[in-house]
Amino acid sequence: MVKNHLFKCSTPFHLENGEWLQEFELSYTTYGDLNEDKSNVVWVCHAFTGNANPSDWWNGLIGDRRLFNPSEHFIICVNVPGSHYGSTNALSINPLTGQPYFHTFPLITIRDVVNAFELLRKELGIEKINFLLGGSLGGQQASEWAVSYPEVVENLILFSTNAIHSPWGIAFNETQRMAIEADPTWETSTPDAGREGMKVARAIALLSYRNYYTYNRTQSRDEGQIDFFRASTYQTYQGEKLVRRFNAYSYWTLTKMFDSHDVSRGRGSLEQALSRIEAKTLVIGITTDILFPPEEQRILAKFIPGATYKEIDSTYGHDGFLIEFETMAKEIKAWMQDY
Repeated sequence: MVKNHLFKCSTPFHLENGEWLQEFELSYTTYGDLNEDKSNVVWVCHAFTGNANPSDWWNGLIGDRRLFNPSEHFIICVNVPGSHYGSTNALSINPLTGQPYFHTFPLITIRDVVNAFELLRKELGIEKINFLLGGSLGGQQASEWAVSYPEVVENLILFSTNAIHSPWGIAFNETQRMAIEADPTWETSTPDAGREGMKVARAIALLSYRNYYTYNRTQSRDEGQIDFFRASTYQTYQGEKLVRRFNAYSYWTLTKMFDSHDVSRGRGSLEQALSRIEAKTLVIGITTDILFPPEEQRILAKFIPGATYKEIDSTYGHDGFLIEFETMAKEIKAWMQDY
């Protein structure tokens, strides 16, 4: 059974941009039990709008009778600060003002996330993470963690991610933030600010998550059709769906978090930074990913000592890492057997 927890840091937390969080909370889930020597930890880092329960969105890899299962592993996933699902975010109360942060919520970088997770890891008495895995934004967290604290991570699995967020990815994120800014309600300090803009932002994001061929297959037009296309209703539906479960402040915060990612910041070159990783590493790319193209995963595998690179042929683009469970599990099993 998945268990929900809350970790509270009551001391000021220094952020990479120089600001401080006077206190913060991290919402997290665990699945399974720690063994006696705490050597069975599987730490999962969630992607952009994901929650802290990976059995919800990675149920082909994590759960009963899956590759990572609670009968063998202690599976933990933490909602990143700034996100909507229980951790401190822009709708939380700022202890200095007694009011929600709203637009004053500070920039949270990937490195800040890792440092916050480190506080929780130490609180739980976990010395080693046996498997650390994540895709997309989660993969950025995992790679930064393995660079920042190489002695902690034993095995590292990265899906559809990168070592530094590209100008292409930043441009997509800025365009989504422009959509939120164009919503007149974004200027108001209310919980619902920017909702209509976020619908558009989500529709923009979908174009980067999938690709031309995915839409042709899944949103095909009928012969002779002149209006009310599947592709049109799909974009609208996805925007409405996200608004029901997320807020525009968190969306804004996490796109900025994406943009901040650079494991080489203050560490020389990418090669120098990635060479710090001591974990046995598997990097998986998706052939049709236009947001995090395979060349970015090849760079990770090239510079991480002894890393293995595998590429999955999928028509689902970036979303392939959330869909191609059978193939991913097969590649992970084969990699495990090689050492």
